[in-house]
Amino acid sequence: MTSSIVFQPIVDLYELGGFVVLILTALSVIAVALVLLKLWQFLSEGVGRRRGSERAIEAWVRGEADQALLLAEKAHGPVAIVIASAIRGSIARNLPRQTVEEDVQRVATQRLHRLSRGLRLLEAIAQIAPLLGLFGTVLGMIEAFQAMQNAGADIDPSQLAGGIWVALLTTAVGLAVAMPAQLLTTWFDGRIDNERIAMETAIAAIFTRRVTDRESVARTQGAEPREAAGLTGARLAPGE
Repeated sequence: MTSSIVFQPIVDLYELGGFVVLILTALSVIAVALVLLKLWQFLSEGVGRRRGSERAIEAWVRGEADQALLLAEKAHGPVAIVIASAIRGSIARNLPRQTVEEDVQRVATQRLHRLSRGLRLLEAIAQIAPLLGLFGTVLGMIEAFQAMQNAGADIDPSQLAGGIWVALLTTAVGLAVAMPAQLLTTWFDGRIDNERIAMETAIAAIFTRRVTDRESVARTQGAEPREAAGLTGARLAPGE
């Protein structure tokens, strides 16, 4: 009794759209599971949270290395992990800067790869679902026209129309699976790209200490043209 209740919807799907609809249903279940898994992963790993990372960078720029490391280790998110790695490598004086930068890039690559796992399968489902739907439609149309041929002169238009709409059902199911999967894949890719840019920016800020953002640099650069102009004016002054 219980088994019939469980398998009856599957039998109904098979009778309605054939094995293609069953495959598309299985793909939709896999896609939903992947989406929920990635949402939980992004939430648990703190993707998009960068307030603590920014505080750590600001402390590092001010020269507070210990405070910066503490803030980076307390912060939540992939960017904070990369920042903590960069600070630890920069504090270690016996390590060349190139070695530290390469190792920080390794950490960043690992974190980004961890975030992107599973998205290839979700993208594959988004690409193959419409093709499966079209394949089911073609098979259904073939069956409908075969039935029409076998019926000869006794063709029932209602039966032909019923066979056609059942065939088109697979295309509709394929599109219904593919469109949300593609949209969510694009959204996940966008979040990962944002994390990649944030990591690259943070690494550059750690190793350069944001020298171009400092007011002293701006004042120095602004003073140099004025000094040069003063020297030029002195050279062109009459009587010199």
